[in-house]
Amino acid sequence: MDSMISTVQTTLSQNLGGAAHGLAPADQQFSLDQVPDQSGKVAVVTGGSEGIGYGCTHTLLNKNIKKLFILSLSKEVVDGAKKAIAEELGQDKADRTEWIQCDLTDWKKVTEVAKQITDSTDRLDILINNAARGIMTYQLTDQNLDLHMALNHFGHVTLTSHLLPLLKKTAEKGHKVRICTMASNAHQNAPKDVKFASLDELNTDLGPNGQYGRSKLANLLYARYLGRHLTPEYPNILSNATHPGVVETKQTEEYIHEAYPLAGYMMSVGMRPFRKSQFEGCVSMMFAATTTEKTGQYICPQAAIETGSELAQDEALGEQLMKLTREIMTEKTRKDSVDKGCPMKDY
Repeated sequence: MDSMISTVQTTLSQNLGGAAHGLAPADQQFSLDQVPDQSGKVAVVTGGSEGIGYGCTHTLLNKNIKKLFILSLSKEVVDGAKKAIAEELGQDKADRTEWIQCDLTDWKKVTEVAKQITDSTDRLDILINNAARGIMTYQLTDQNLDLHMALNHFGHVTLTSHLLPLLKKTAEKGHKVRICTMASNAHQNAPKDVKFASLDELNTDLGPNGQYGRSKLANLLYARYLGRHLTPEYPNILSNATHPGVVETKQTEEYIHEAYPLAGYMMSVGMRPFRKSQFEGCVSMMFAATTTEKTGQYICPQAAIETGSELAQDEALGEQLMKLTREIMTEKTRKDSVDKGCPMKDY
């Protein structure tokens, strides 16, 4: 009976906000107050101007991060976030941010942004791969690739790959470096027969939940892939994935209606009293970005280490995902990469 109660409490604390957020077992508790001082450190956050990403941005600045590069798509949202930071934390903290407009599906632009960051700082301690396309309908990019995978997975792999020299340099100087990728328990909605075998497979319409779930599975597999391959060579570099829970964001308020015009009201209205705030939603990510000493883990709120689905634990599937990623990226960016002597390296 006690075990069943504990399981229910854990599930509620991991996924819901308010009083439920405080039900985490003692060994899984973590709060933003426990985030250590970040003085002298440099971080990058994708999608850092709203939602969970803004929760991360606000927390890192509140904990004295030296420099914060924030990648966002919308200038309007960026301007609002800059104003909020100045008002809430002071102009000094706002001045520590560099806001860069970037569409993660534009891989050439992502490469340019990575170079801009690398040329602007001599260290990078934290990389938070947070931006994502949520539970929305199937679309293809100009590169003829499923939009969910192009943004959620390929865009972050491109960014991470081009920032790796700076991440490695920082680690070699003795600093702990953390690569954190936003996954989700929605990875369980990926098809059970997913193989990541071909572009045609990726471009199959799975429906809103399937599209999103498969991209989140890819995020989790990628984080563990880096943990297996990168950390052994660079012990100071840790790579982990996180789950935020059900959070008050544009996805749960607005974008859900793009996929489910009527049924989406259960999420946007019915779940409103139970959703986490953006600050509750960023707790597991902040644990991954500032505190954990482990790699290759799946961290759920507040600081619970979970296994994820069987597919998420499949190392061979992770290897196949990254093999396909290299093949697609190489082919679609050949003129700007391979033909210029720059083959893709993912760890």
